This record gives sequence, C-alpha cells and structure tokens, in this order.
Amino acid sequence: MKAGAARTEAPHGPAAAPLAPMGGPFVTELRDLKESTGLSLAALAARTPYSKSAWHRYLNGAQRPPRSAVEALARLAGVDPTPVLGLWEASDAPPAVDAPLRTGPAPSRRVRLRRLPLSALALIVTIAAVAVTLVTSHRSGAPGARSVAASHRCRGSSCQGQLPDVATCDRDAQTKSTVRAASYAVRLEYSPSCGTAWAEVVARKSADRVISVRSGRDVLSAAYPGDGSGGTASPMLAAASPEGVEACAEVDGKLACTGLGALSGGDR
Repeated sequence: MKAGAARTEAPHGPAAAPLAPMGGPFVTELRDLKESTGLSLAALAARTPYSKSAWHRYLNGAQRPPRSAVEALARLAGVDPTPVLGLWEASDAPPAVDAPLRTGPAPSRRVRLRRLPLSALALIVTIAAVAVTLVTSHRSGAPGARSVAASHRCRGSSCQGQLPDVATCDRDAQTKSTVRAASYAVRLEYSPSCGTAWAEVVARKSADRVISVRSGRDVLSAAYPGDGSGGTASPMLAAASPEGVEACAEVDGKLACTGLGALSGGDR
C-alpha cells in the first residue's frame, strides 16, 4: 500500500460545509475556544486532520469550517461542543453571496443576496440567542458541563475521520500488530468501545511522516511536517474488528505496514 499524499483540508468522509465567508457570534466563539486551548495554529494542525492554513481561514471568518473541525476544537478545549454547534448551524442560515469572492483587483459588479422571509429571520435570531445563552451558561461554570464533555465518545461511523485522542478513543486502545523499521515503529491500534482502528507511529519528532489506515478500499491518512509539532496517529477508521485492517507509515521516504489478515512487512 502506498501511503496518502500531503494533508488535505478536511478528512475523508462526509462532504465539508460550503466554503463561504463568515462572521458574527460563531467566529468569535471559535476564536475563544482556540484561545482556551492554549495551542498555536501549528499545534492545532498537528492534533487535528486540518492544516494550519485551514485553521487560519476558519478563525478569521474567511471559510466556514466543517462540523467535525468545530467538534475537534471544542474537545481540545475540554468543553461540550453543543453550544458552539448551535452557532455553527445558525451561521449557515443568513443570506449568502451568490458569486465567489475574488482575490486582488476585480471589476465592479453587483452582488445579489437571497431574500429570506421574516419568519425565517426570526427563527435564525432565536437559534443564535439560544446558542449564545448556552455558551454563556457553560462558561459560567454550570455544574457537570465539563464532565459531559469529558465522557463524550463517538461510535463506529460517527468516529470516522476523527483523531483518536480528540475523540478520547485512545483511552482503551489495544495494540493489535506492530512492525519495526530501521528508525521507527508502526502500530495498528483498536478501540473496542469506539469500534475504530488507526495507525500510530513512533519516530523522532523531526521526521516527516504520512500515517495511514486501510480496510479494503477505505483509506484515511494524515501528513505531518518534520518541525517538531508532528502528530503520531492517522484518522480513525470505523471497524467492527481489527481483522483485515492495515496500518502504514511513510517516514522520511521509507514505508512500513502492519496488520491482521493482511500482507505486511518492514521497509519496502
């Protein structure tokens, strides 16, 4: 198996949300969550399947992030993602620009906005107000708020494309298979409670790596730069069992794979 190419802007799985400029309460809340994590953009990229440039666009309101990115940021901040997801959903309802934005000088043109009935606008305002109330209540220290977030676990297909530490599926991880190359090791990990499998690599921090997990034609991968902030795991793949799943890592141009019920080996 050949490991995946460079990092994509979003993991494989459901299509990402429409790419559109944003603003308002949602972007403000997204920035607050990022600040509460204490992580830089590079660190966010290392701990999620989204690149540094993607996080920059999400946080400055230039692009609407996918739902899974919002959930990942909330969990890194240790909070319940429900309130910010309410703002995320409301942000998709206001009028949208028909034509795409251009970079650089462009001839003047008319921008047409879709009109919404007053009833729809009232509903949008109500949804946003409820979401802001939930966020405020959570931050004021509502009892049990963090315990709900801490106990959150996805299952099966709802975990697909997420990183194991973000979804807390690594808590009961079991190493099912291991292969060692000259300067690194690759492990096939499996979480019984989440019903997911993923690849993990142990290598020096300065090494470039592409980490992939595969079952049949279903392949997920993540690419990490060798700048010391690189991650160690691939996105998770929904799997009823680790049988037939293969974990691979390409580190500094050398590929190693391991798995159960699959042809695996060292450097190749």
